[in-house]
Amino acid sequence: MSQSSLDDDELFGEAAEEMRADVEEALDAARAELPDADDVWDVEADNTLGVLNALRSALDVEDVEAHLRDAKKAFVVGERADAFEDADELEAEIDAVEDVLGDIETAREQVGELASTVPALRSALEDAHEGSDGDGDDESDEEAEE
Repeated sequence: MSQSSLDDDELFGEAAEEMRADVEEALDAARAELPDADDVWDVEADNTLGVLNALRSALDVEDVEAHLRDAKKAFVVGERADAFEDADELEAEIDAVEDVLGDIETAREQVGELASTVPALRSALEDAHEGSDGDGDDESDEEAEE
């Protein structure tokens, strides 16, 4: 092997290109795992709880988190090595995916809370209506007779 094929600058350049490719591949994979807008918007179910559960499932982002983590790890190493000419651009792309991920996680938590609250609310409403059956009718009948 010749000395020129092992030049540090050349090797560093190759490593930087590979690192950038790793970041971009992980970002592409993260974007690909984001839920489709239609999967979040168009949900079919027989009742409110079914809609909430379908929506919560559509908002599952475990794979997005894993790919984003890979992108961030490769980016941090490359940035510390000053391997990227456009580190700000890469960081902005990572931040954009991270922002969407944060929005999805927030929505998923809210949907989960609603999915827990709606059955309890239904039961409370049923109990309230059962408690008023007969009691209120007698009084209104007596008032109507007077």
